[in-house]
Amino acid sequence: MSFDEEWAAARTTAAASVSMRLNQAAPGTGGQDLELNQDHIGAIGTEAHMLHSRLQTDGKHAAAATAEAAGALGKEGFASGAALTRLNSRWESQVKTLGAACAQISNGLNYSLSSHDKEEQRLYAEFTTSKLDEYLK
Repeated sequence: MSFDEEWAAARTTAAASVSMRLNQAAPGTGGQDLELNQDHIGAIGTEAHMLHSRLQTDGKHAAAATAEAAGALGKEGFASGAALTRLNSRWESQVKTLGAACAQISNGLNYSLSSHDKEEQRLYAEFTTSKLDEYLK
């Protein structure tokens, strides 16, 4: 059997396996519905916010020293000075990207909790109103 044939067979087997798992509830779960635990969601949002805050300071603590070292190396004619400058620039870019992702996670979870609470209140009010209407008739 050639590599291409073996690879195609492995892909087919894997796709069938994934499809079967996606179409079934996990054993022993009883097919439970997704449950929103506000304490857990809130804790994850808090951790994401704390990570975002720490990245703003801890992610940049070596920037000045790195820039100084890159300048000194470049001044002495070492190519590693320019490489260190590029490295520092890339590092800062990655820290900003990670910080933005943490902020997005935190804000998204806060929004989800807030909108869930509002929806719960709206449903409760509608249910209460419909029960009152039922009793008044």
